[in-house]
Amino acid sequence: MPRTRVQFPNISSRSWEHPADRAALSALQSVPGLDVALQKLIGVTSERSLRLIALASSVRVTDRQFAKVHTLYREACSVLDVKEAPELFVSFNPFINASAVGVERPFILLNSSLLDSLTDDELLCVIAHELGHCLSGHLLYSTLMVMITRFASPLLANVPLGGAALTGIRMALQEWYRKSELSCDRAGLLVVQDPEVAYRLEMKLAGGRHVDQMDVNEFFKQAYEYESGGTMTDSVHKIINLLSETHPFPVLRMVELKKWVDSGEYARILGGGYATEGSSVRAANADEHGYTQRGEERKESVIDNIKSAAHKYKEDFVTSEDPLIGKINNAAETAKDVAGKAKNVLETFINKNRPE
Repeated sequence: MPRTRVQFPNISSRSWEHPADRAALSALQSVPGLDVALQKLIGVTSERSLRLIALASSVRVTDRQFAKVHTLYREACSVLDVKEAPELFVSFNPFINASAVGVERPFILLNSSLLDSLTDDELLCVIAHELGHCLSGHLLYSTLMVMITRFASPLLANVPLGGAALTGIRMALQEWYRKSELSCDRAGLLVVQDPEVAYRLEMKLAGGRHVDQMDVNEFFKQAYEYESGGTMTDSVHKIINLLSETHPFPVLRMVELKKWVDSGEYARILGGGYATEGSSVRAANADEHGYTQRGEERKESVIDNIKSAAHKYKEDFVTSEDPLIGKINNAAETAKDVAGKAKNVLETFINKNRPE
């Protein structure tokens, strides 16, 4: 029997967004006129070009073309209550990947290898992930990142300091985009509504379609070894290896998704713990968990979003078993202890020498 999935009427993307993703995006959106300028620039340049390429070299998904994919797409849109679904295309490509691009007329592109390598549930998870990008407002800035990488970098390579400036901008955008991927992994899980499917998808991203020869527990052990093993030199290499990546590594994505599931947030949303339009439902700790009505997201303070991201980073630092992070935490605790003792000595001295 077909599975009946929980629907989320009027759910806000705030419900699944990673705090660091939300903070960075909120800061970008707060720059006066930036959204409008980028929309105009991208709308008349790369978006039109990319859509024409999709029309010319890919197959548009409809009820008569890739009908099964179309059915899955409709289900993902139904679960997340998407009123206007972006166009969906399938493109011949041997790499397991998908993307969402555009601003005025966004569209989603699925590589054909996804259809060859994934089950229907896994493909649904990928489709919902890309819808998450659309609903979270990622496309404007992710398209900007593509433009900088593909077009601007070669043009400014010989301009004094031009390449260095663009490198800084690109690295900042890539750091934000890696966090946006963590957000949309959550959107994929909210639609497929089975953590094992989401974990298996990450395994396939790492090892290919032969998941029958993989074991999820062993993969989690591998993830734990990556996060906690090695020396401080290894920790530095982890940072360097990640700098040029637009996506987090599969083991990191799986661990982050499991942390979100284990935190209870996934179950809370699945049980209706999010606000709907016209409802007064709010989580008791709404600032922490980010539940809000659809359409109210832009009213939130940039400072509040940054505080939420800082809280998340601090939490990750405290719980991390990475050797370098551990040394930093120990140094911070030592400094805190020394400061506390110095404060006590100073107070004792002042009290003893206080004039009667």
